[in-house]
Amino acid sequence: MAATIIDGSSVAEAIRTEVKAGVQELRSQHDLLPGLAVVLVGDDPASAAYVRGKERACREVGIETVTLRPPATTTQRELLHIVEELNGNARYHGILIQLPLPSHIDERAVLEAVDPRKDVDGLHSQNMGKLLKGEGELLPCTPAGVQQLLLRAGHSPEGRHVVICGRSNLVGKPLAGILVQKRPGANATVTLCHTGTRDLARFTRQADILIAAMGSPGSITADMVSAHTVVVDVGINRVPDASSKTGYRLVGDVDFEPVREKVAAITPVPGGVGPMTVAMLLVNTLRAARSQVGRLTQPA
Repeated sequence: MAATIIDGSSVAEAIRTEVKAGVQELRSQHDLLPGLAVVLVGDDPASAAYVRGKERACREVGIETVTLRPPATTTQRELLHIVEELNGNARYHGILIQLPLPSHIDERAVLEAVDPRKDVDGLHSQNMGKLLKGEGELLPCTPAGVQQLLLRAGHSPEGRHVVICGRSNLVGKPLAGILVQKRPGANATVTLCHTGTRDLARFTRQADILIAAMGSPGSITADMVSAHTVVVDVGINRVPDASSKTGYRLVGDVDFEPVREKVAAITPVPGGVGPMTVAMLLVNTLRAARSQVGRLTQPA
């Protein structure tokens, strides 16, 4: 029997509805509209498409957004000056630096320059440190989205063995930090696998929940999973497809069709984790706005 499909688009829609209600409440009680500033350096087509999606999502829930578009020739010093100005601009409660940045810019230095209270990507070292201590409020969007997707789809990680394939700072490591916390919605036994893991399939077959975040298409195959496993595919890769108008199609890190026939549940690509990442950006922007007006930060 084919796996149950975990529909990230519908879960993300529910979260956006909750955020919209939170935005309306904040406006009615404090006469405040949450604001998000996005910085897009250069004209990379994929990054521009991602930013347009984020802009649409903000408009849908009532968050005011502006996108600054400095050219690809912008120096690091100039970009840091833009970040400094946004840090001091009370109109914008969240700042998002669209990655990747041009190769001549130190990505880490720019991310660290963002005010941690406005770091809606959750990538500042202060916010990452709070995450590991279980005190995080602005969590990295994709890991937080994976957790919410599991919970809202009825697959709580509590007490279960979660195997994460991929140790990036964007997904793997922060997701492990979130799910290992001793609190409702987490409290999992987490195994973090990576390129140095010997006999990867030995670990993936043990997983109650398997999260693929490797950045390599089709890396998780049917022989690497078990019938009881819930699979979350974080990967998004372009592969050539002559039948597509664009000349490519999007696939995840999981060999979807064969794996789908074997496991209990699985997320699709697209339509799985991707919409959740954007939804959690909205959640973080609302949280940042609430925090900056002295309200107790709470889930959207």
